Amino acid sequence: MKKVVNAGIGGKSFVVDEDAYARLDSYLILFKSRLGADSSAEVMSDLEGRIAELFSAEIGSGQRVVDLQLVEKVISQLGMPDGSPMPGAEPFAPDEKPQRRLYRDTDDRRIAGVCSGLAAYFDVDVVLIRVLMLVALVAGSAGFWIYVILWIAVPKALTSAQKCEMRGLAPTAENLAKFVNSSN
Repeated sequence: MKKVVNAGIGGKSFVVDEDAYARLDSYLILFKSRLGADSSAEVMSDLEGRIAELFSAEIGSGQRVVDLQLVEKVISQLGMPDGSPMPGAEPFAPDEKPQRRLYRDTDDRRIAGVCSGLAAYFDVDVVLIRVLMLVALVAGSAGFWIYVILWIAVPKALTSAQKCEMRGLAPTAENLAKFVNSSN
């Protein structure tokens, strides 16, 4: 018989095996120590949210217990903030390429971040998108209305995970840590 623990991870409640809980707790402590002091709370919140997302996807809506094998799989997928492998973990190869989502990039904005968000989404130079938007504005009022509609309809990329999605990067620990300083 094994003990289980009710744990709140990323705002969701999970039933976790005691061994798995100890392993996850040691991973989070090690992750936080390697992260550095500046804005570690935001990255840790994003990391816990990503862990909760991966646990939910794996166990589904059933009341299955999160075991050590699942914790090891998630840890190997996320890695460490400096890109180094987790001690004793085997590397994880993601099954699918992460999907891009359209966000406004407020870190590289001139007015609202629409052009820089489009550039990140389509993986082109932001200057090209800005020139095209300017040409559309000069050519007629359609460019203005397109910009205004995108400004209203497209959400801002606020968290590190959203900034990874905007660029088509997997939300691993290393990629989340890249966007910590830019989100302040």
